Amino acid sequence: MSSWEPTISRLLLALRLESVKAKIIVFALLATLIPSMSTAWISYGRNRQSLTEKTAEELQSVGSQTAREMDLWIRDQLHNLRVFASSYEVTENLDLLPAAGGADIVSTQASVRLSDYLSSVQQLFPDYDEILVIDHATAVVASSSDSAGAVSLPPNWLEELQADDAVDKAILGAPYWDQHTEHAVLTIAVPIGSPAGPFLGAMAARLKINSVDSILQSYSPGESGQAYLITPAGHVITSSRMSSAQLMNMKLPETAVRNLLAMEGTAIEYTDYLGTEVVGTLRRIPRLSWALVAEIPIEEAYAQVARLRNVTLVVVATLLLGVGVIAYVLALVIVRPLDRLTAGAREVAAGDLSVGLPVIGRGEVSYLTEVFNDMVTKLRTGREELDAANETLTEQNEALERLSVTDGLTGLFNRRQLMETLAKESQRTRRHKRPFTVLMLDVDHFKKCNDDYGHLIGDDVLKKLGSILKGMTRDVDFVARYGGEEFVVLLLEAGQDGGTEVAERIRDRIAAETFTSGKEEFNITVSIGVAECSGVDPSPDAVISRADRALYQAKRQGRNRVARADSRSGQRGKTSSS
Repeated sequence: MSSWEPTISRLLLALRLESVKAKIIVFALLATLIPSMSTAWISYGRNRQSLTEKTAEELQSVGSQTAREMDLWIRDQLHNLRVFASSYEVTENLDLLPAAGGADIVSTQASVRLSDYLSSVQQLFPDYDEILVIDHATAVVASSSDSAGAVSLPPNWLEELQADDAVDKAILGAPYWDQHTEHAVLTIAVPIGSPAGPFLGAMAARLKINSVDSILQSYSPGESGQAYLITPAGHVITSSRMSSAQLMNMKLPETAVRNLLAMEGTAIEYTDYLGTEVVGTLRRIPRLSWALVAEIPIEEAYAQVARLRNVTLVVVATLLLGVGVIAYVLALVIVRPLDRLTAGAREVAAGDLSVGLPVIGRGEVSYLTEVFNDMVTKLRTGREELDAANETLTEQNEALERLSVTDGLTGLFNRRQLMETLAKESQRTRRHKRPFTVLMLDVDHFKKCNDDYGHLIGDDVLKKLGSILKGMTRDVDFVARYGGEEFVVLLLEAGQDGGTEVAERIRDRIAAETFTSGKEEFNITVSIGVAECSGVDPSPDAVISRADRALYQAKRQGRNRVARADSRSGQRGKTSSS
C-alpha cells in the first residue's frame, strides 16, 4: 500500500467522506462549485468596477455642472449689486448726506429717496432679502426694509473695500441662519464710489441662500442622492433635500472633508454628515470659497451589482442542487445494494427485526441478502411472541396508572392526584413566594337534578361540567373532581383577585349552559369558593378547608354565587352573586 493512502484515508474519515456515495457527491459539487464561483467572482468584480466608473462619471458631471451654476449665480449677484451701487441715484443721494451736515431737509429727503430706490430694487430681485447702504463710518444710512438687519461681514471689511485696487472687489460674509426670516443668508458687499473718485461707502445685500436650492435639486444625482454646499471646514450650508437651521449645525466628518479636498473631482467612499455610507465627489466654487458635494448612497450606487450577485447566488445554488441530485442518484445506483445490506444489518443490531431487504438480480450480494432475510425472519418470529406478552402487560399497567390518577366519569384528575399536586404547589409557593388560587365548585341542588331527571342525566351533567372547566382554564392550570358533584380548580401563578374573576366567568358560563332530558331542557347553577395559597397555610388540607368554607358560605347566602375566603382561616370572606 502506498504511503499516501493512509493519510488520505484519515483525512476523508475526519471529513466524514469515507463512503463511496459521499465521495461521488462531494466530487460532483466541487467540480460544479469551483468553476461557477470563480466565474461569478470575476464577473462580479468587473461589473462592480464598471458600475464604479459609471457612478464616478455621473458624480463628476453633477459636481462640475452644479459648481459652475453656483459660480455663475454668485457672479450674477455681485454684478447686479455693483450695478446698483454705481447707480446715479445711489451716489448722488449718498453724496448729499454728509454735505447736509445733519438731519436737515436735504439729508432727510436724500435718505428717503435712497431707501425708496433700494426697496424698488429689492422687489425686482427676490434673491435679495435686504439691501443696505453703509457710509464710510460703517453706519447704515439706508435700507430696503423698515428696520435694517445686522451686517454679518468679516472684520476690517470696510478697509478692504477702501483699498486702491477695490474697484471690482467684493466682500462675502459667512453663511448663517436668519431666525427672523427662517432661511439661510449670505451677506455680500461692494464699494460705492462717487463720480469725483473718493470712497463714499458700501452697498451690502443679504442673499437668500435657499434660492439656489432649485439648482441643487435639478442636479441631484440618483434617486436618493443629494447635492449640498459646505464651507472649507465642512459645515453644511444647504442641501437639495432641505434647508434648515438644524442642517447648518451639521458637519461633514473631518476625514471625509480632508479626503474629498485632497481628491477633488474624484469619486470616493466615505460617511456623510448623516452617518450614511456614500460615494461622492467634491468641487470647489472659487468665488464663494465653498465647495459643492454630490453623493449617492453606496446601497443605491451598487444596487445593480447587488442584484447581479443575488441572481448569481441563486443560479449557483440551483446548479449545485441539480448536480447534487444527479450525483446522489448516480451514487445510489452504484452503491445502493451494499448500503441496503449494511443499513439492514445496522437496524437488526439496533433491535429492529422488521427489516426485509429486496433481492434484486443474481450474484453473491443477492445470495447474501436472501440468507440475511431468512435470519431476520426467524429472529422476528421469536421477538413477536415475546412482544405480544409484553404489550399485554404494558397496556394493563397503563390502564391501571390512568385509573389511579383520573376520575372514571369525567376524565378529570381525581382527588388523590389533586392532593399530590396541591402538596407540590404549596412547597413551591413557600419556596418562591408566588401564590396560587383554589376554586372549589359545587352543583346547586344536584340531588334534585338526579331525582327529577335520573342518575344518567346527572352523570351527563357532571361530564359536561368537566368539559366546561377544562375549556375555561389554561393548560398550566389543574382541574379535578373532588367527589360527587364537587370540583376543584388550581389556578397557578394567580392571586385571589384573578381567581375570583375566573370563578365569576365559570359561574356565568355554567348558568348559561342548557342541558336536556329527552325533550325537556333545564339549567343548573354552581356555587364557588375561592381561596388563595400564599405560603402561610400549614398544609394542602388547610387551603382546601378554606375554599370549602367559602363554598358553603356562598351556598348559605343563596347559591349561584362566588365567595372569597380571607387569608386567615376561620374568618368570613367576601361574596359576589349574579
